This record gives sequence, C-alpha cells and structure tokens, in this order.
Amino acid sequence: MDRLKPKSVEGIEQKMRGMDENSLRYKILENVKNFKMSWIGLGQTLYSVWKDKLYREWGYQQFDTYTSRELGIRQQTAMKLLRSYYFLEKEGPEYLKKGYTESSDAAVVPTYEAVDALRMAKNKKVLVEADYNDIKKSIFEKGKDARDVKKEITALIRQRQELDPEDARQNKKIASVRRFVSVLKSLKRDLEENKLLPVQIIKEAEALINKLEAQIKE
Repeated sequence: MDRLKPKSVEGIEQKMRGMDENSLRYKILENVKNFKMSWIGLGQTLYSVWKDKLYREWGYQQFDTYTSRELGIRQQTAMKLLRSYYFLEKEGPEYLKKGYTESSDAAVVPTYEAVDALRMAKNKKVLVEADYNDIKKSIFEKGKDARDVKKEITALIRQRQELDPEDARQNKKIASVRRFVSVLKSLKRDLEENKLLPVQIIKEAEALINKLEAQIKE
C-alpha cells in the first residue's frame, strides 16, 4: 500500500485550507489523509471523479495527473483503488454501508490490495465457487493481507490443476495463444502504419490472428 510521507500529508492539508469542507474535492483529500482505514471511501469518491471526469473542472486534463499531483497517489495505485471499489460494489455491497470501516476492527478491515486479489481470483476459471468463498471469508472475516491471499490463490490453483490436468493444459494453451495474438497484433499494427510489408501479407497476418482468436473462443 502506498504510504503518505509526512511531507505529503502536510501538502494535502495545505491544499485543503480554504476549500469547502462539504465539497467532494475536500472529502477526497480528507480520505487520502486517512488512507489505511478509509480506502473504501477514497475508492468511492475517486470512482465518481473518474466516471464523471470531474478532475477537468479542477484544472486537470487527465485522471492520473490529478491523482499524482493533487493526491500524491501513483496511477497504478489509483486504478487498483477504482477496480477494488467497483468490485465491492458488485460483489460485496454490504461492505460499502455507511460506518463499516468505523465499526470494524482495524485489523480485519480488508486492504484494497487484498480485494483486488479477490477480484482476480473471481476470474480464475480453474477455481470453484467454494474456493472463491473461502478466499473471500479469509479477507473479510480474518483480515488476511494481500500477500497471504495471493499465496492462498496460487496454492488453490495448483491444487485444482493437479486434480484436472486436462483443464490445466487447456488453460495453458489459451494463455499462450493470447500472448501470441497480442504480439502479432502489435507487430501487424507497426508494419501497417509504417507500410513495411505489402498489403496482401498484412491481410494474411490478420487472417491468422482471426484464426487464433477463434481457437481461444472454442
């Protein structure tokens, strides 16, 4: 988790001076000060800013410029906060209820990194529903941190793959083909933009990409 250095906190407090305490902009800065306990509130307000492009009203052309210069938060961290909050909104709205973080023990309030790991686990086809529920419980009831959550997910994936080697082989195939397609698309775009190869060869490359993508969808 990004830690705000004392100097950063002082800078944020300076920015808060003179702002309307009831404004969204003030509230976001206040949430940044209390990062550890209020990342959910910070994620919620940042999501509003990102979705409605409110940062433009405050003189910033890009969302990552706003989060970096005004809040002192890296783009990678800001996007994890957005994804984690949005995931909770869909998968665990009960944790977004007013007063949740205040009423919960600080030791078990989940970090945004742990929630982001849970989000990624949700998309792992090799994991069954029971696996997902166990991971979710360890995060929200035991306060397991992201590092331990990722270890748990890795162990479960390995276990499931050993139980079903055919599924493991299929998943490996899909992952490899996706990487190959990504490289081909990048090369094709470069060759096309710079006119380095005849049009016919570019078309053949596009046809190959389509065939490979069809393999993934089967």
